[in-house]
Amino acid sequence: MFAVFILACGTTHLISILDIWQPVYWLDASVKTITAAASLATAVVIWPLMPKALALPSPMQLDQANRDLVREIAARQEAESQLRALTHELEQRVATRTAEFESVNEALRRKVAEHERAELAIRDSQQQLQSIVDNATTVISVKQADRRYVLVNRRFEDVFHIRRQDASGKTDDQLFPAERAAMYRKADDRVLAGEVVETEETVIVDGQLHTFLSVGFPIKDFGGRIVSIGGISTDISERKRAEERLRLVVEAAPNAMVMVNRGGQIVLVNSQTERVFGYSRDELVGQSIERLVPARFRDQHPGHRAAFLAAPKSRPMGAGRHLTGLRRDGTELPVEIGLNPIETDEGMFVLAAIVDITERIRAEEALRERTDELARSNRDLEQFAYVASHDLQEPLRAVAGPLQLLQRRYQGQLDARADEYIGHAVEGATRMQALIEDLLAYSRVGRSDNPFQSMQCAAALDNALNNLAVALEEAGAEVHRGFLPTVQAIPSQLTLLFQNLVGNAVKFRRNDGPLQIRVGAEPGADGWLFRVEDNGIGIDAQYFERIFLIFQRLHTRRDYPGTGIGLALCKRIVERHGGRIWVESEPGKGATFLFTLPAGARTGPNAEVI
Repeated sequence: MFAVFILACGTTHLISILDIWQPVYWLDASVKTITAAASLATAVVIWPLMPKALALPSPMQLDQANRDLVREIAARQEAESQLRALTHELEQRVATRTAEFESVNEALRRKVAEHERAELAIRDSQQQLQSIVDNATTVISVKQADRRYVLVNRRFEDVFHIRRQDASGKTDDQLFPAERAAMYRKADDRVLAGEVVETEETVIVDGQLHTFLSVGFPIKDFGGRIVSIGGISTDISERKRAEERLRLVVEAAPNAMVMVNRGGQIVLVNSQTERVFGYSRDELVGQSIERLVPARFRDQHPGHRAAFLAAPKSRPMGAGRHLTGLRRDGTELPVEIGLNPIETDEGMFVLAAIVDITERIRAEEALRERTDELARSNRDLEQFAYVASHDLQEPLRAVAGPLQLLQRRYQGQLDARADEYIGHAVEGATRMQALIEDLLAYSRVGRSDNPFQSMQCAAALDNALNNLAVALEEAGAEVHRGFLPTVQAIPSQLTLLFQNLVGNAVKFRRNDGPLQIRVGAEPGADGWLFRVEDNGIGIDAQYFERIFLIFQRLHTRRDYPGTGIGLALCKRIVERHGGRIWVESEPGKGATFLFTLPAGARTGPNAEVI
């Protein structure tokens, strides 16, 4: 309404201006009438509003209000500015926290991923562990601290015929007979107290009785608290059977047998050990092996044991040394000990075979005394043979000389019987002279006044062939020589050796062809191996040893003359030089005499061989 009034007033003023140029009073009057009506209507409308209008603030009040408003606006602007600053700071903090949260979230995501991977790895490890446990040949189980099973393997199922799902969460009382369950409870008590417990038990598996070695052990967490009971049982039935077989073998042994472990503790003895040392079995088992060693050797004995265990192999103990054992009564006895390492599942053991050699030493001492006595007797006999043979030559020459002279001067002048008697006497004297000469040669071989020296065997053979030149020519013999080395020998004896062997071939030749003799040598295991080979009548194998004995003959003197000393002399010469001699032959196919001589220089050039 007020707007109409204002509009009407304006229109009236505009019409009044228009009347100045062109009077339109009727229009002016009409507009003023409208204006008056609008004014009256406005007054009517405003009148009720007058109290409110009068209540409006005055200009001063409005001015004060404006100033207050300005201050309020300024304060509000300041507050808005602070609010914007706070908002910005808050946004920055939110952004920072958001970044931190995102970092934490990323870390959490990584942790979760790692945890998932770890869980997967744990599951894989558990699966692998279960696979390993299931394929183990031993019985494996794990019980919680409350003694309820949480893990068993396939071998457990096979042995006890209890499925793992049936064992899980159960106790021994629920799975086994009362007696066995009570045994397991006692073992578990010790395990929960921190011990590792070993027990042996027998179980019927597939209808056969088996022995198991069971080990119970505590399983601890990172804090050292025992949380579970682990159990591993190994079937030792075969080992038990092997131990029983070993025990029976050891018990049946004729010698004292002692088995010790790596620590030197005795674990097994036989009845012979009780007899030899005077201890009972119970007194020795579990004791140190040093109990059987004399006090003066005990400090060194552990070192000897350690040295053997460092390189174990079957061998005699203390080779080359006199070993002594200690009996229960404190007396000592000489022993021989053989050591044998034995590998078992429980580690290395050593089985010692101990022989009481008291009687052997007595026998050896007696034999040594008899040998010394025999050596003295041999030397006396040798000296006697030398002296006797030497002294017999003079009277023999006194007899043989006149007999030979008588035979030459009066043969044919006396009757036939006288000639026969004289012939027998001359033949006997000649044979006696040859025998005495051979005995002298035999006795000289053992004398110590003949020095060894470097000798060419070819030269010795030449000397021998020169001595046999007439006999070789009469026999039509051909001597073929091979390689002959230089050796340490007594020249005269080496010549005599070749002379007797070649002369033996000449004596025992066949009459159906020329005699072939071959002499040579070659390197052998014992030095030089010599061969003297012929194509004579040969020798039967049953006489191979006999022909080297003094005065032993295989033929009559009429068929093959000789004293029966030649080959015995060869044997004595070869042995004097540290070698040996033998023969290889067949009747009718000749003989090969072989002998050895050392290749190196002798350390005792005058050593005597008896």
